[in-house]
Amino acid sequence: MTDLIDKDGFRANVGIVLMQQDGRVFLGKRAGGKGWQFPQGGLRAGEPAEQGMYRELEEEIGLSPDHVRIVGVTRRWLRYRLPQRYQRRDQLPLCIGQKQRWYLLESRSETPPVRFDQTSEPEFCGWRWSEWWEPVREVIHFKRPVYKRALHELGRLAFPAGLPPYPDWWVKG
Repeated sequence: MTDLIDKDGFRANVGIVLMQQDGRVFLGKRAGGKGWQFPQGGLRAGEPAEQGMYRELEEEIGLSPDHVRIVGVTRRWLRYRLPQRYQRRDQLPLCIGQKQRWYLLESRSETPPVRFDQTSEPEFCGWRWSEWWEPVREVIHFKRPVYKRALHELGRLAFPAGLPPYPDWWVKG
């Protein structure tokens, strides 16, 4: 895959919030004990964001477009910076972070046929349904601000009557 890195050093990427009808969301356990997160991945050269989202959905969790319905997408790219230790300084162009379009999908099934064997190096080794805000606490620290922004924006589509209450651990910032 050829990474699409813009002139500012941000890699084009898609993020996926897969939701059940009751508002719980898919949370994947990263292979190798590297925490929990939403499915996400880079876009290929010339690949539209929606097409990349469906490719990542299939590669990372084995679901096809028939398994989901698109509820919405973030209006703009949401960005986060990588800590210096995660930047690959020996590769050009230098990638300092990611810019992501986030998609809110609704599962068409209570038990979607999730699979992690679609690639030779699976991203996830397990998964669970979690409460709406829980992924903010579970994801690696430097992704938390973008998770907050994505869940706030997409939450207005998921919960038109009002966002779920913040949990006790929530720290606004």
